[in-house]
Amino acid sequence: MSDSPKPQPDPRSAYKAFRTISTRWMDNDVYGHVNNVVYYSWFDTAVNAHLIERGVLDIHQGTTIGLVIETQCNYFAPLAFPQAVDAGIRVARLGTSSVRYEVGLFAAGEPLTAAKGHFVHVYVDRASRRPVPLPAALRAELEALQ
Repeated sequence: MSDSPKPQPDPRSAYKAFRTISTRWMDNDVYGHVNNVVYYSWFDTAVNAHLIERGVLDIHQGTTIGLVIETQCNYFAPLAFPQAVDAGIRVARLGTSSVRYEVGLFAAGEPLTAAKGHFVHVYVDRASRRPVPLPAALRAELEALQ
């Protein structure tokens, strides 16, 4: 048994940027709530859309891309279609070529996360798939999310 404290929900103030995501009919599983695998898709959507909109990630022509090497999620309350979900994002760690993003998922209007988790991107050269230093514009945007 681990001595680490039990994960607790976060308030909205713990996150630096937000994106609203619509749940879809197909997101619900046979238990009547959003299936756990959908949450990971929302993590990707929230972070990558933010970076694309800020002009620091070009998924089609950019020479640097992020590959996920780790992911994790804690669940506190169910989400279900047709709820809207607010995804909060922040950067917890910023390395030379890697970033740990933390994402909190909130039912619209709720003060605490229904789920929260993280994923780690290692940024690599698109062609060689070898780690590269974060481009300056990307680093600046990520620093703003810390």
